[in-house]
Amino acid sequence: MFIHPTAIVETRQIGAGTRIWAYTHVMSDVSIGSDCNIGEHCFVESGASIGNQVTIKNGNMIWEGVHLEDGVFVGPQVVFTNDLYPRSPRLPQVKKRYADRAWLKSTVIKQGASVGAGAVILAGVTIGEFCLVGAGSIVTKSLPCHCLAVGRPARVRGWVCQCGQPLVFVNGAATCGGCDLQFAKAGGVVELLQPPSRQSA
Repeated sequence: MFIHPTAIVETRQIGAGTRIWAYTHVMSDVSIGSDCNIGEHCFVESGASIGNQVTIKNGNMIWEGVHLEDGVFVGPQVVFTNDLYPRSPRLPQVKKRYADRAWLKSTVIKQGASVGAGAVILAGVTIGEFCLVGAGSIVTKSLPCHCLAVGRPARVRGWVCQCGQPLVFVNGAATCGGCDLQFAKAGGVVELLQPPSRQSA
């Protein structure tokens, strides 16, 4: 594990091999897995969680209720949110609303997904496994596994492999040109086809 001398790290829940770079602040009650890389000028708030092998590029704010599963990539300056109707909790008119944690909406970035630079992720959405969100997109609704989503608001424009390469489906089937994984698509749902098990001779 490596923590840059200028970083402020208050949590003890950090896995082996994780690196936290300059001027990043990680609060207490944050769990960070192993082999992660958290870039410069990031902030991770109490109540956030980061899985194993996650890459967080420079200038990101990971708020309470944001959960990054294993293998997630977060490009520079992605905007996460955790409240659909935000007000200052110090405002007298919202004292009742912020008296408990019901306002907090969990945002989940599933295993292997990538979020491009400058994307905005609204509170309460789930980005599916191995999804790829294009740079500058605004995600207002949950996204399915393996989709390529771009735009403001983000729409599904295609499909991608676990390795990130585009998938082209013909009659509901696709083989990745980069790693040869095979997929099936039905009704807007993409699934990995398990390779046949090798039998001993």
